[in-house]
Amino acid sequence: MSSHNNSTATDATANAAANSAANSTYIPVTADHFRTRLAKAEDIVAEQNLAGFLVSPGPEFQYLTGSTFSSHERATFLVLRAGKDPVAVCPETDVLTLKQENLDELGFRFEAWRDGQSPYEITRRLLEENSEHKAVAVANAMTADHVLRLDAALPNHSIELGSDAMSQLLLAKGEEEISQLAAAAAAIDRVHEQVPALLRDGVTEREVADKLHDLILQEHHSIDFIIVGCGENGANPHHSFSDRVLHTGEPVVVDLGGAFGDGYRSDSTRTYVVDGAVDKAPQEFRDAYEVVTRAFHAAREVAKPGATAESIDRAAREIITEAGYGENFSHRLGHGIGLSTHEDPFYLEGNKQQVQEGFTFSIEPGIYVAGKWGMRLEDIVVLEADGPRHLNQQPRELR
Repeated sequence: MSSHNNSTATDATANAAANSAANSTYIPVTADHFRTRLAKAEDIVAEQNLAGFLVSPGPEFQYLTGSTFSSHERATFLVLRAGKDPVAVCPETDVLTLKQENLDELGFRFEAWRDGQSPYEITRRLLEENSEHKAVAVANAMTADHVLRLDAALPNHSIELGSDAMSQLLLAKGEEEISQLAAAAAAIDRVHEQVPALLRDGVTEREVADKLHDLILQEHHSIDFIIVGCGENGANPHHSFSDRVLHTGEPVVVDLGGAFGDGYRSDSTRTYVVDGAVDKAPQEFRDAYEVVTRAFHAAREVAKPGATAESIDRAAREIITEAGYGENFSHRLGHGIGLSTHEDPFYLEGNKQQVQEGFTFSIEPGIYVAGKWGMRLEDIVVLEADGPRHLNQQPRELR
């Protein structure tokens, strides 16, 4: 945060929140989970006739190994191939670190390189052991400098996005992932539960955000973002917070998220009214919030296994458009969530990806009227056989 004044909730509230977080139940991700994920990734490499799947540090790396390791500008690749042991191509300076972060236990062989040597040539040699397969999938988190250098080093191979090749592995979440996302949602719900008491006449967005900073950290390992947008600032979907003073009856958009457990993310938005004085909020705003609420429920009704991502977006967008606010709903309906706050699939027009059981994603319609006010209603859901199960449980009406 740009400003943090170390303000906290009362001791009693802080202790209760800390105890609540400590008592959260979820399934920890174990070495057996990582072995299963790696085996499934190698099976997909074989099924799709890939020369390999190359994973650089980032969410996919963490998903497959549990490691949040970063080699900074130096190249590190997990090389997954069909029928062969996994290999970690990494700087020699980082071999011991990666061994300590489970890769040794998970059966990785290490191909270390020193400054002045080429990790791309090492990777080419490994991939050419499966030379009859031409396509290579790379992790979405791989940066352009490494992708371009790999492309130059692999003239006999084509490169494709790992999210496409590995969609069946990465999109549908396992039981352990859903349990952690549910616990993360409960954690951010406990923060939202305390928001109405913070939104009082005369305080600033920044003062509210400072208190939310502390409350989120009582429930999470780290903070991803804090949005406190009062009045006209709520019309900016990605406003953070400012020194703008809150006044009784003004709308406030509060969007919060953090990292929880083994790195799974929370993300939930509620729209509030300062001092809870909903009857003093503009009538136009209150009417528009009814529209957003209907759009929210329309999207969840369409969200069934086999529906397309765009059809879920369209269900909400049609209601907002019919009410005359189509131009004021400026973003996609939602996004996948897991070890990243925003991940595939994205719920927007043109995405014909069919959703399946185990997909976890946000439903977050909004209306933003420049110079006046904004609103958003966001829950994280997990798709089950009969539709979405909401992981967030805080009240959805104006408060």
